[in-house]
Amino acid sequence: MLDPMSMSYQMMPGMHGGSYQQAAGGAGGRMISIELENFKSFKGHHTIPFTHFTAIIGPNGSGKSNLMDAISFVLGEKSSMLRVKTMKDLVHGAPVGKPVSNRAFVAMTFEENDGNQIEFCRIVTGPSSDYKINKKTCSSAEYQKELERIGILIKARNFLVFQGQVESIAMKNPKERTALFEEISKSGELVEEYEKRRIEAQKAEEETNNCFQKKKEAKKVRNEAKMEKEEADKYNRLKGELADLQVEQMVFKLFHAQRRIDEEQAVVNDRNKDLDKLSAKKAKAEEELKCLKKEAGRLFREQQTMEKQISEREMELNKKKPLFIKAKEKTAHLVKKLENTKKALVNAEKQHNDHQNEIREFEEQLERVEEERLRYEERAKEESQSQGRDIALEESQVKEYNRLKETVATQAAKYSSELDKLVRDQRSDEDKLDNEKRKQEELGARMKQKQTELSENQRRLQRLNDYINTAQSQIEEQRAEQTKLQTEVDSTNQRISEINKELEKVVAELGEAKTERHETGRMKRKAEVISTLKRLFSGVYGRLIDSCEPVKDKYKIAITKIMGKNMDAIVCDSEKTARDCIQYLKEQRIEPETFIPLDSVKAKPLDDKLREIREPVGVKLVIDVIKFDPPMIKKALLFACGNALVCETVDDARRVAFGGQKRLRTVALNGTVFEKSGIISGGLGDLKQKAKRWDEKAMTNLKQKKEEYMEELKEIMKSKRKESELTTIKSTITGLESRVKYSNIDVENTKERHIKQNERDIATLNAELELFEPRMLEIQDRMEAREQAISEIKVKRNKVEDEIFAEFCQAIGVENIRQYEEKELKSQQDRAKMRLEFENQKSRLQNRLAYERSRDTEANVRRMQSSVTEDQATLEKLRKEEQRQQELLDKDQQLLTDARDLIEEKCEALKEKNKEVDEAKRKVNNIGKDHMALQKEIAGLESRLEQRRADKHSLLETAKLESIDIPLLRGSLEDPDESQSRSSQGEPMDQSGESAAVARRSTLLYIKEAEIEVDFSNLTRELMNATSDDKFNRQNEKLKCKIAEIECQLNKMQPNSRAFEKMEEISERLHETSEEFENLRREARRAKMTFEKVRKERYDRFDRCFTHIANNIDHIYKGLCQNPGAQAFLGPENAEEPYMDGLAFNCVAPGKRYRPMDNLSGGEKTIAALALLFSIQSFQPAPFFVLDEVDAALDNTNIGKVVQFIQSQSKTNFQCIVISLKDEFFSKADTLVGVYSSQGETGPMSQILTLDLTQYPETAAANA
Repeated sequence: MLDPMSMSYQMMPGMHGGSYQQAAGGAGGRMISIELENFKSFKGHHTIPFTHFTAIIGPNGSGKSNLMDAISFVLGEKSSMLRVKTMKDLVHGAPVGKPVSNRAFVAMTFEENDGNQIEFCRIVTGPSSDYKINKKTCSSAEYQKELERIGILIKARNFLVFQGQVESIAMKNPKERTALFEEISKSGELVEEYEKRRIEAQKAEEETNNCFQKKKEAKKVRNEAKMEKEEADKYNRLKGELADLQVEQMVFKLFHAQRRIDEEQAVVNDRNKDLDKLSAKKAKAEEELKCLKKEAGRLFREQQTMEKQISEREMELNKKKPLFIKAKEKTAHLVKKLENTKKALVNAEKQHNDHQNEIREFEEQLERVEEERLRYEERAKEESQSQGRDIALEESQVKEYNRLKETVATQAAKYSSELDKLVRDQRSDEDKLDNEKRKQEELGARMKQKQTELSENQRRLQRLNDYINTAQSQIEEQRAEQTKLQTEVDSTNQRISEINKELEKVVAELGEAKTERHETGRMKRKAEVISTLKRLFSGVYGRLIDSCEPVKDKYKIAITKIMGKNMDAIVCDSEKTARDCIQYLKEQRIEPETFIPLDSVKAKPLDDKLREIREPVGVKLVIDVIKFDPPMIKKALLFACGNALVCETVDDARRVAFGGQKRLRTVALNGTVFEKSGIISGGLGDLKQKAKRWDEKAMTNLKQKKEEYMEELKEIMKSKRKESELTTIKSTITGLESRVKYSNIDVENTKERHIKQNERDIATLNAELELFEPRMLEIQDRMEAREQAISEIKVKRNKVEDEIFAEFCQAIGVENIRQYEEKELKSQQDRAKMRLEFENQKSRLQNRLAYERSRDTEANVRRMQSSVTEDQATLEKLRKEEQRQQELLDKDQQLLTDARDLIEEKCEALKEKNKEVDEAKRKVNNIGKDHMALQKEIAGLESRLEQRRADKHSLLETAKLESIDIPLLRGSLEDPDESQSRSSQGEPMDQSGESAAVARRSTLLYIKEAEIEVDFSNLTRELMNATSDDKFNRQNEKLKCKIAEIECQLNKMQPNSRAFEKMEEISERLHETSEEFENLRREARRAKMTFEKVRKERYDRFDRCFTHIANNIDHIYKGLCQNPGAQAFLGPENAEEPYMDGLAFNCVAPGKRYRPMDNLSGGEKTIAALALLFSIQSFQPAPFFVLDEVDAALDNTNIGKVVQFIQSQSKTNFQCIVISLKDEFFSKADTLVGVYSSQGETGPMSQILTLDLTQYPETAAANA
């Protein structure tokens, strides 16, 4: 297997818990022995030897702490720290009033690294003590100095830890800890000087300000004296000559000063011209930028206006769509209504035609009946004539027939009356029967009409139901479409909300990512390395962290802890690919990387039994909570994670790790790891930071996600226009529901009113028709019975008639009279019957014809035709309205489309304009940089020009002071500074604003002096041509010599005017004041520099100490804890001057989260205190440590760790003397010093026993 760590060609330095670093120049040597005489509980003389690791043991009260006091005493500790009130109480027996001697002493023999031995001795003599070094008496200061030389700091007590003080070291407040560091670093020695120099600097600054005010007053007095001098020496000839020379010299200096000013001014003017050109160019570029911004703003406003117009047009279009739909629905409704009306018209016309055909048929039947009647009458007449020729009676026979008839009538009157009555009744019943039949026919016709109406209503009901079903199906379709659109709109709105939330998250994450630009830059470089390696080597899969992720966020810290350094390892297919990548990284000088080759890496197989753990709940294999892709990296994950288990809590992780038959490697969700070896490690703070790496790999997709979300949002906003379609569908559904509602009402009316009324009428008619049959049967039965009675009466009457007409019948040759009469009567009756039948048929046909004529079916046709005509006209109007609405919609839609096309063009134009704006901004920035550079150059030139002007001002100031009358062409030498001072006397001025006021006065002064034009016409050409420095100096020296000669003459002369003396006095005073001011300024600068030097020295001392200790304390704490998961750190509260505030000290115990120092256990505080002590020792190493029962709060495990640390350090770095009552501690020492107590005359006495443990092989081997 190719070990991943071996693949890195550059190994970073490791961190070892036992490492211990000393500051440069650390002390060496050790304490050989201690001699005591009559010191506290030690009576008499005692010598105690010490080795590199010595343990002092003994029962409580035996005097171990007194031995600690003896060491402290000989090392210069005060008596107040030795548990006594006065120095003489240190003598044995003195506290009980029985001192065994008037003196006591403690001597320490110290051996340096070169073998040189030094004896330090301190003697108690009464209330004081004496000091000796190598038997020679010395002062306390010399004694302490020698101790400091070997590394013993009395004030810092960097070598002593008294009983019970170990926790107090860890629990010091930040200020006390700062004071300790001041003592250790010796920066505390500079506190007094620091304060002194600070006060001196402040005082020098105040004196400088006071002197400046004094100088101002002196100048004011000088100006007054100047006026007196000018008046007194006005006519002095010699003074005039001197003045002429001074004028010549001054004009000479002013000429060349002005020449230099003009030259500098010319350069400045040239640069200013360049600056003006550049400013103009910049202004032009800014104006162009302004115009471009204005144009971009205009385009943006136009875009916004057009978007608003589009929105308004969409709203207007949405308002017009329902009108169009409503018009379309009205048209469709009217079309259907017109179709129904036309169908009804066709039915009405058909009914009317059928009705007319029936009328014509009845008329034709009536005509046929009349023709039949007429033909029958003709036939009857012919038959009557033919019968009359057969039987002809004579007149006598006729008379006889009549007489006999009268006789028969007389004799058969009874029968005749009965017969007549029965015949009348019979005829009456016949009429009734005919009437019933006619009524029955009429009811049948009415029944047929009602059935026709019922059929029409049923057909209308069917059409209404069909329309309702069609409308319902349309409503369902529209509702389905509405639901679909509503779902789309809701999902669109929901998606918009989701996208906005996602955008907010992405923007927030992008904002957080910007706060870690450095780390992001490093990750970007690492990503570029991966991209390059993938491009160059096909077998590179990428980093392990980029190929996997936790299934849940809660596992991030645990997975980060388990994977450790392998998170950033690069997975590749083979060892050869890994080596090629390493070679490439070396050649490109890229920072080292770790590789995991899949062909050679050895990963332990998964133990599937671990997946069966049910208690505690939530225990899983780490690899089971990781999602990875591609599948081939599983081997790399097995190598990184192994069979590690992740648990919900620390307790669960501990129980799973150590509670079974075999130990397992577990990790809690907070990152605490329990190794099989028993080591527990944590570090939640660092793990949380590292766990963020899982989120960092998603940062690269944030911008892409943002763009995708913006594009999706743009597309979704287009689909949001379906809301108008949804509104249209809703209005359509409302119209259809309204029509269905009215159709349902019509159905109910048709069903409940018309059809039921038809059915009731038909039922009534059926009931009436059913009543006709019984009545007609009754009439028929009655007529049959009457017909039988008539027959019987006719038989009786015929018998009478046969008796009377017997002879007559015989005479006419007939069997009986009835035979004759029957022929005649039968024909008459037949004719009468036929006539009656014809009359009945005519009457029936006439009644039916009258009824049919009474039915006005043509009115229904006319009504239907009128309705069709009206509906067609209305339909034409509605179609025109629909067409108009369609045209309006098409027009608005076209305008909307054109507007959208135009806004897209505007968007493109805006993008182009924004590009131009960005380009203009870059141009303005570049010009601005050139402008700023030229301004800096001009500022430098102006500074030089200012210096030249200051030189000229000094010359003019000298001329004014010495009253040199310079020839002027323009201006005056009146002191502008004085006038400015007078004008500003009433203004308040503080120290901070003084420099600004001076600068303003200087500017005004130079402006005033620029107005002065000196007359150089009297200046010789030789003086004018002295342009070089050498020529200028030679000519100036000549003029000085001449002026000196004249001044010498003037000094020999004794003028009477006192003004000159006063002027000299005042000038001298001003000169002294100026010198004093300059001296004070120098002194102030010197004082400030001195203070800064002291401050820097104090800071350097403190920082050197603090930096060293802060850098070492974590290593030492890990060494004491023997756990790399332990953490200790120091931090200043004031980073600039840390000695002015406190120092924070915190520790994180192994396997635990961070807690304040107050909340740590006693053992944890002891370990922390020892780490701090040993860190201090590493900076200011004392040759030995004396520890008094520092193990009191430690358990056996921690005692073993502390002992191992002390053993390792006592061999090379320092000597350790410990007082302990625990055998786990002192059994590891090289030498044991036993202290026991015995009873003496003055009380308990301490005795000493020593034991060299190195003489015992087992102990020595165990210690080794």
